[in-house]
Amino acid sequence: MLDIAEELHRWVEQGRDFAVATVVAVGGSAPRQPGAALAVDSDGTAIGSVSGGCVEGAVYELCQQALEDGRTVVERFGYSDEDAFAVGLTCGGIIDILVTPVRGGVFPAALAAAVSGEAAALARIVEGPDDLLGRALLVHPDGSYEGGLGGHPELDRTAAGEARAMLDAGRTGTVEIGADGSRCGQPISLLVESSVPAPRMIVFGAIDFAAALVRVGKFLGYHVTVCDARPVFATKARFPEADDIVVGWPHRYLAAEADADRLDGRTVLCVLTHDAKFDVPLIQAALKLPVAYIGAMGSRRTHEDRNKRLREVGVTEIELTRLRSPIGLDLGARTPEETALSIGAEIVANRRGGTGTSLTGAHTPIHHDGPREPLGRIGSVA
Repeated sequence: MLDIAEELHRWVEQGRDFAVATVVAVGGSAPRQPGAALAVDSDGTAIGSVSGGCVEGAVYELCQQALEDGRTVVERFGYSDEDAFAVGLTCGGIIDILVTPVRGGVFPAALAAAVSGEAAALARIVEGPDDLLGRALLVHPDGSYEGGLGGHPELDRTAAGEARAMLDAGRTGTVEIGADGSRCGQPISLLVESSVPAPRMIVFGAIDFAAALVRVGKFLGYHVTVCDARPVFATKARFPEADDIVVGWPHRYLAAEADADRLDGRTVLCVLTHDAKFDVPLIQAALKLPVAYIGAMGSRRTHEDRNKRLREVGVTEIELTRLRSPIGLDLGARTPEETALSIGAEIVANRRGGTGTSLTGAHTPIHHDGPREPLGRIGSVA
């Protein structure tokens, strides 16, 4: 999603006119979530996706039409039983698409925030009076905002408050404002897209498995740090794709990051050291932090011994239930790359509420309605 923001930022700097189609609502087995975007410039160049291919052609034409007539529209696409050749989502479900021509406004500022990694939320009217459709505010963490929703200061303040709450939670989704709050005589719906810095993955233990996990972490959109107390192993040469290399005792580094408020509910901690002198104080500290995931590598025997040592230093049974150990899903992994894949898969399953079981023959949903904190920055920036 970050890739489209960077490319659109270049389009703005080059003075191109373009239109952006953004998923604003989904139902059923829709392939993309709110915030997914497809952009088309005046030369016909397209980037991004709103459906994984099902309705891209029709949405592309809507973008071209928006560039011609300058109108903002919302279109709904769904599965059609009556006509197999109708434009729709062949996989089922429904998506609503907001198509907006971009010619100034707060959009360049939203793009700049997304590319720089600044925290901000873009709030756009996606349902309401036709003359307000697509109007936008760019809301900052302190509650200040740029832009306007149509000459209604009270609506702007209400929308900014709602968007700031979404930004604080790092969420993207729709917000409903009733007729009284909208000040325009009818209810409106806002799509709020939160732009937040990339979530953190901290890998403890500068081993060969860590090098593979760094690559998987970067692929998943994390800001990846490798920490190890041994300077001969914790080097940029061994981990060229890591964002940060830290030489220090793992539990001390973790405590310092927590004290500096650089960890949050999206942070992932992967303990690959499987050495008690590192693991026990590190995991003991980690289990007291409100992070998203804590996983520790080791055999079943190592796991049992480590848990025994953790209990001896006062870690409770409830705290131990948060520890994913042995780390990763059962993929039969052997190589560092396969092991990193199994760890990455478990992190995704934990974040999305997945079961980790095969979809073949299962009756579980493909797309879960569990937590969906954004990875990285906003996907739509119009």
